[in-house]
Amino acid sequence: MTRSDHDRLLRLSLVAVWLVTAAVSLLELNGQSREVLADAGVTSPSWLVQSLIIGGAVADLLVGIALWRWPSRTSYISALALMATMTLAATVLQPSLWLHPLGPLLKNLPIAAVLWHLIRRATP
Repeated sequence: MTRSDHDRLLRLSLVAVWLVTAAVSLLELNGQSREVLADAGVTSPSWLVQSLIIGGAVADLLVGIALWRWPSRTSYISALALMATMTLAATVLQPSLWLHPLGPLLKNLPIAAVLWHLIRRATP
């Protein structure tokens, strides 16, 4: 396998993360997605909760599509910025997620490393 094949595999794994996250967020709109926000103390108004979930899912979807269709330094930086923003928001709202046994926030560290690798390897 060549270096570009490895980079492609890394990129496609990130595409899967963002697209599946978007789909699951919407499929669980009235289930786990709401529970995550409720655990962070965000329960009302209902339109705000729904808007946050849908907005996050749309952002994930757009990043996933951008990484898939237009792999470039710009799409990698956008993905890193979105992930950093969501990680910061989650840290402020529910810092205990850093200690969760399944690592919902901790997983962002290797994702950031992969994105940094792809940013450095991308042509300007």
